[in-house]
Amino acid sequence: MKLPNKQNSMEDAIAHVKDGDTVMLGGFGVPGTPFALIHALVRHGARDLTIIKNDANEPDMGVDHLLQSGLVARLITTHLGLNGHAIELMNSGKIKVEFNAQGILAERIRAGGAGLGGVLSDIGIGTELAEGKQVIEFGGKTQIIEPALRADVALLHAARADSFGNLAYVATAQNFNPLMAMAADCVIAEVETLLPLGGLAADDIHTVGVFVDHVTELGALSEEYAVVQR
Repeated sequence: MKLPNKQNSMEDAIAHVKDGDTVMLGGFGVPGTPFALIHALVRHGARDLTIIKNDANEPDMGVDHLLQSGLVARLITTHLGLNGHAIELMNSGKIKVEFNAQGILAERIRAGGAGLGGVLSDIGIGTELAEGKQVIEFGGKTQIIEPALRADVALLHAARADSFGNLAYVATAQNFNPLMAMAADCVIAEVETLLPLGGLAADDIHTVGVFVDHVTELGALSEEYAVVQR
């Protein structure tokens, strides 16, 4: 069986995002964040999006471009502390924000990728993190049912990929990217270097291509990627 070539233009790939979609964005600060795909999403203009990302980046970077363009209705995240614009939008009621402990966010995404309905945790009992969630007694402890998270589309950043979509990340750029690749119906990866099939050694692959639908090569990295330029 011949494996398909999943190379696509950024514009054609991002066209799969529709109004009202839930979109996962890889990254922790700068490493692993798909800045070019975020700019493509702004140009594409899909609205009323639910964004799932570890953070809201800094002003005029990454997620903030989506916020400035008025494309985001809801943000599921761990903190907004580096982005005063995001905090202002939340406080004014222009976007809804759901906060998670960072490990809980990762675990909810992992559960979504594993086909689970959710996970149990005692983190956040008696705090705002538990508001609106079901609380049960299990194993002699009070536990919050944390629903699994899935998305319509995941946008990822990888250092290298082959034409089938096998992905290799560098260092901390792995962060949320491998989890999100398993938890979305459509997975789009921007890559710094696109190799022919077989160009990645098996031991170098972090996300296997069966989870990836489209890959697009970046070329030169913009200033937003400065701290990870190698």
